[in-house]
Amino acid sequence: MTPAELSRTVRHAVCRAVREGELSVTVPDTVRVDRPRPGGRGDWTTNAALRLAAEARLAPREVAEVLRSRLAGAPALARVDITGPGFLNFTLAAPAGAATLARVLAEGARYGHGDALAGRTLVFAPATEPRATAWTAAVVRLLRAQGADASVASGGTETVRVTPAPVAYDPGALGPDAARWALLRPSAHDRPRTDPAWLLAQRETNPLFTVRYAHARARAALRGAPAFGLRPEAPVTPEAPAAPASSAAPAAPGAPAWTGRHVTPDGLAPGAARTLLDVLADHPRVLAASGHHRAPDRLARHLEAVADHTLRFLTQCPPLPAGDEKPSAAHRARLALAEAAGTVLAGGLSLLGIDAPAHL
Repeated sequence: MTPAELSRTVRHAVCRAVREGELSVTVPDTVRVDRPRPGGRGDWTTNAALRLAAEARLAPREVAEVLRSRLAGAPALARVDITGPGFLNFTLAAPAGAATLARVLAEGARYGHGDALAGRTLVFAPATEPRATAWTAAVVRLLRAQGADASVASGGTETVRVTPAPVAYDPGALGPDAARWALLRPSAHDRPRTDPAWLLAQRETNPLFTVRYAHARARAALRGAPAFGLRPEAPVTPEAPAAPASSAAPAAPGAPAWTGRHVTPDGLAPGAARTLLDVLADHPRVLAASGHHRAPDRLARHLEAVADHTLRFLTQCPPLPAGDEKPSAAHRARLALAEAAGTVLAGGLSLLGIDAPAHL
């Protein structure tokens, strides 16, 4: 169960409690779930009961008990506990990372695409200002990734118009990829930073370089794997069986395929791998929100988070053996996670219209 799925599950529990007359509250649009603080219990926690208590005219722990009764027994939840003044703590029935990893590797570049906006038709006005042009093109790609029929008008039809804060810059000094990142990364109302010295810097203080560097590092690990007789292998659980080969998205050119054979997820549990799996699990939600709000900047910031956690993971959990270390199931599982991270980074950059080179 991903964080987004758990959020929806809790919200549905609130809906049922309201419908059955146990709670008299306005059902929230979304329910936030977070990691427990150090020393906390379970995999995820939410303060939903505390936020609803005043409107319900009940103690937070009473609200939490109402919700727990509707959440206990959910197939993906091993247990639901109430802690402190009324926090709900969730222990997942199976490692959430196994399902996420299998899904990314099966769906490839289409991971996170969906049908949340299916049936919507949006026609955007042609833009002439550079930032509006880049923004419109990215929004169209994001909307299509969520099932919408989106396009840019070629004539004088009634259209939606995208109007981010304009900016003047020298496109020749940046190149197309750095220019698109500069125009799309800030929020629509913020003015972009377009100085070449920063946008073209080959160091981790440059967010675009960090995102592409993390992708290149992940691909480098995959290229080096055959020398050790290794290939990516993802843990398979009842929650996420291996996808049939016929339904899996094609692998990126030069990237090894994954076998789907069961391996123990050693090397995927410690901190760096777990947090990387969490941000990968959040990718579908980010894509849906970016399309719904016509905000490619949300995707750009998410890719920065994926890149940061990818680089930390590759350092703390090396996918390839070092020194006298023998190749193991842990390395195969780490390679699978590296492949998944590279896939998400490349797919996200593609939606922004930016290339993801395998070498930097």
